[in-house]
Amino acid sequence: MAERTETEIAVVGAGPSGLVAALALNHVGASTVLIGPPPPESAADQRDTRTAALLASSVDLLKRLGVWAELAPHAAPLKAIRIVDTSDGLFSSPSIVFEARELGLEAFGYNIANDALAAILYRHAGKRLQAVVPESVGKIEIGPKATLVHCADGTSIEARLIAGADGRRSICRETAKIGIKEWAYEQKAIATSFSHTRAHDDISTELHRKAGSVTSVPLTDPHASSLIWVGSTGEIDALMRLGEASFGTELAQRLGGVLGKINEVGPRAAFPVAGLTADSMARARTALIGEAAHVLPPIGAQGLNLGFRDAAALADCVVEAMKTSRDPGADQTLEAYANSRRLDVLSRAVGVDFLNRSLLTGFMPLKIARSLAVRGLAALPPLRRFVMQVGMVPPTELPTLMRPASG
Repeated sequence: MAERTETEIAVVGAGPSGLVAALALNHVGASTVLIGPPPPESAADQRDTRTAALLASSVDLLKRLGVWAELAPHAAPLKAIRIVDTSDGLFSSPSIVFEARELGLEAFGYNIANDALAAILYRHAGKRLQAVVPESVGKIEIGPKATLVHCADGTSIEARLIAGADGRRSICRETAKIGIKEWAYEQKAIATSFSHTRAHDDISTELHRKAGSVTSVPLTDPHASSLIWVGSTGEIDALMRLGEASFGTELAQRLGGVLGKINEVGPRAAFPVAGLTADSMARARTALIGEAAHVLPPIGAQGLNLGFRDAAALADCVVEAMKTSRDPGADQTLEAYANSRRLDVLSRAVGVDFLNRSLLTGFMPLKIARSLAVRGLAALPPLRRFVMQVGMVPPTELPTLMRPASG
């Protein structure tokens, strides 16, 4: 007979956003079951080649959850962000450096490999949660008082609330009948890492080009960085066909000596650049988290940090429900969660989309406006500090678990 478990909240999806959601909900006292295949083993052909640049508020969340001490040795501080316009246009923008010390911070955040992040979070989930079910989901039934999640191995989880963190093709979202808006860019991105002769000095470098951006982000080794190379679909396909040495030569040419000579290049993976937003963050006993709710181009380290804020905001809403003995999956809780996330998600989606399209446009007035804006940031420290603060902090109040003063 198939096993059936009852819980308050079932988190579907064992990526970083789902893992943090499960740990946050458990932290505030909700019985929680995590459902999803575990992170892949660290074999080279299975590893996630991406890294996550976690902003300060996300680091504060991980500290509150008691996992940061184990993650910290794998994380490199981001003390400055250098932006260089390499579009070679008549109205190209000047280079500009944003420094964390201008905001009184030691670092804007920390860069950590996705596989290390997921593996450590999954290990903590296994120790703390009511249960971890390492299976994919085959079917979800949503009833008036509870949901039933059927797993591939025959296990069933009955929960009053589903936290759907199962990615852009979310079965949770589909079952809850939440629509989406999707859009595509004629772009792909390569994620990899590489070693170099010049120390990165904890500085992330973004090279803005006509076809997209090339961004290097520090790793814990001062002579190694992760890379996100965004370009046209044709360019990225061609780069993926190159051998390691030829790819390294192309990368060295793009970076223009910023990090010295390029040595070894790690495994590469390419993925399409696309956007997605859900019509609602919550409906029918289901709250969406991370890429189930929003997908952004890989610019400005917004995607995963947005998912972490989803997780912490849902924890706040569940706490309020528990205080008054309300059903955590009731409409009142879902509406509170959707309302709390609307402005943050909208502002990030619009802002990142605009920035990406502004790099692609040949429309001269927009290019001139972008150049003037960057020149203003370079010349006016108060304006530069304001823009940095906007990039780091959402337009709404941070969820409780992300506030450093409360911990």
